[in-house]
Amino acid sequence: MIKRILLWSTALFLLASFKTIVKTLEASKYIQVNPNGTLKYIPDAKGNTIPDFSRVGYHQGDQPIPTVAVAQTVNANAAADSQELLQNAINEVALLPLNKAGFRGAILLKKGIYKIAGTLQINKSGIVLRGEGENATQLIATGKGQRSLIVFNGEGTLKEIKGTRTRVTDQFVPVGSFSLTLADASNFKVGDDIVVFRPGTDQWVKDLKMDQIEAREGTKQWQAKEYSLEFERRIVKIEGNKIILDNPMVIEMEQKYGGAEVYKASFDGRINEVGIENMSIESEYANDTDEDHGWIAVEFNKVKNGWARNITAKYFGYAAVSIKPSSKQITVKDSKCLDAKSVITGGRRYSFNNDGQLNLFMNLESTDARHDYVTGAKTLGPNVFYQCKALRTHADIGPHHRWAVGTLYDNIQTDGEINVQDRGNWGSGHGWAGVTQVLWNCKVKRAAVQSPWANGQNYSFGTQGGKFEGRFKGRPDGIWENHNQTGINPSSLYLAQLHDRKKK
Repeated sequence: MIKRILLWSTALFLLASFKTIVKTLEASKYIQVNPNGTLKYIPDAKGNTIPDFSRVGYHQGDQPIPTVAVAQTVNANAAADSQELLQNAINEVALLPLNKAGFRGAILLKKGIYKIAGTLQINKSGIVLRGEGENATQLIATGKGQRSLIVFNGEGTLKEIKGTRTRVTDQFVPVGSFSLTLADASNFKVGDDIVVFRPGTDQWVKDLKMDQIEAREGTKQWQAKEYSLEFERRIVKIEGNKIILDNPMVIEMEQKYGGAEVYKASFDGRINEVGIENMSIESEYANDTDEDHGWIAVEFNKVKNGWARNITAKYFGYAAVSIKPSSKQITVKDSKCLDAKSVITGGRRYSFNNDGQLNLFMNLESTDARHDYVTGAKTLGPNVFYQCKALRTHADIGPHHRWAVGTLYDNIQTDGEINVQDRGNWGSGHGWAGVTQVLWNCKVKRAAVQSPWANGQNYSFGTQGGKFEGRFKGRPDGIWENHNQTGINPSSLYLAQLHDRKKK
């Protein structure tokens, strides 16, 4: 009997000890998986939900990236500069007609080395640059000069169609909402490209305390007129004066901060259906801190529906891929940015940089960068970084400055930090870096996830690694769930949301 009691006592002691070491994974208060695999979104007290991030990337994830038929083949000549050879091939394909799918054709760069002293420009839709593999086709940015080596470049600006601006009458539009109620929807029809315009206001700046940034040389306090946001959307349904959008809102919009307006918009100069794939791209450099050499491997400017896949960029000073503000629905996947060469300081080593809307970065690797997976000022979402790794980091991953809106960092692994915080007077007065920034199942050395004083929340779900206060103490903490817990369900929010909408 005594022996049995001792055994039971030992078992109870071990069970109690185990419970103190291993915490139970708690069900999320914001998003859950139903028995049939669909997702359940649970609103907070204001009605906000975690937004659907699945409608991003090439054709918003509704079409796979195609393998485009070859229209031109180029052979390498390692002994000569290949810029003219390649640009001529691009120009020739640009004269071909677009097929029904919107493509002119692919330019196949055969195995070998292609030296380029300047920049290759792709200014027409429907052109793809394709190599025979990252270990076969090699482009080299030779000589001196900070520059982008390959630029996909459209024209024009986003234009409001006169006479269509209409007031949103909802007193409060929550994060995650796909619908807006207009004063009069009769000007609009299904399929219209629109802008949801959220004005910046003095009260909004004041409530964020961004008119009180501790000043140093070059610091700019936020000015309301500089923070009016233009979210590009498409109308998919109309019910009376209610319009249903293709992508959710990713910021709270309320009348006390000016509400919102909607207007038809056009962007006729964008190029589309362009891509680059299956090659390595390198920059020559003089030494590890050289600043006078290739800066960006691939740049997308004023592009819609494009991609970069299966590329490896080495030794550039800024980025493997940089997406400019007027580009959207770009997918960057299965690629690497390795061994950047520059001084390690501001404005350098942003391996995969996104300033545009509705873009997807997935299955990426980066080494020796400062900001590996990063957004810039007023980057408007949804945008997604999924399943990306960063090693030997020199700064942090996350929204870099000035109010990025609606980004998912899903299954990011880094030996450094992911931070969403008030950056204060860093730069020229970055201040609050973003809102509706969601970390999901990320592994970090440490992370700071703060929420701004007003106008929304930031979230950390299942982050593994240290938690710290960030640059400033006393800022509101973000929403943290299951910190340092494994087994979060779903393991990937982006994939779960994509699967969820494909089933509907």
